[in-house]
Amino acid sequence: MSTPLNINDLSVAYQKKPVLRNISFEVPEGKLIGIVGPNGAGKSTLIKAALGLIPRLSGSVEIYGRPYRLQRKIVGYVPQRESVDWDFPTNALDVVMMGRYGHLGWIKRPGRAEKDFAMECLDKVGMADFASRQISQLSGGQQQRIFLARALAQDAKLYFMDEPFVGVDAATEKAIITLLNDLKAEGKTVLVVHHDLATVKDYFDWVLLLNVELKAFGPTNSVFTPEKLQQTYGGKLAMLENENQSSLIIT
Repeated sequence: MSTPLNINDLSVAYQKKPVLRNISFEVPEGKLIGIVGPNGAGKSTLIKAALGLIPRLSGSVEIYGRPYRLQRKIVGYVPQRESVDWDFPTNALDVVMMGRYGHLGWIKRPGRAEKDFAMECLDKVGMADFASRQISQLSGGQQQRIFLARALAQDAKLYFMDEPFVGVDAATEKAIITLLNDLKAEGKTVLVVHHDLATVKDYFDWVLLLNVELKAFGPTNSVFTPEKLQQTYGGKLAMLENENQSSLIIT
């Protein structure tokens, strides 16, 4: 059987400067996977290249054995919040309903069943009471929850999420990780660009370490090690410990 995501020899460059070089890996099904690396490592670029949002110099990307353009219905995407025009005049429910268009097509109008499903997705992220609220009137954490609900409305098998924990409060972060675990329990596969090293072991089954080149990929316990992190970040690694938790700091 084909795997959720198979990337082979992927390279991307901006203005002739390599951003990703010869990236190859195969993602197992039903895992939460953290994409980790320093700023400028190409983490967001990897997701955008996989989704065909930016051109590739070389390489191939297959979603369950087929090109992304043939598998759009089973792929969900949550972009970075700052990349979205939050002043666009629409409400939360309409944004979530956009996640159903791949199943309906652009000609058929969504009906009661689609609206009810969108409301269920809003309820799962704790935003049902904000369905009619204009998105510009929502807080950063609430906006992030709306986009997560839109991804849920797609009812995808494979999800890409770009920095979903950035700029959210503790309650929203807890809600997001609960949602990710619910998706995993349903057999979904989720790749998440993540920057907080202190929570990687708690959040993810597998980790992809990236810095232009693929440094390591595999189960968190075997990949997320001080030695591999030093190779990825190119700096010294310090471990700060207190009675409650340990934190990894790259200097």
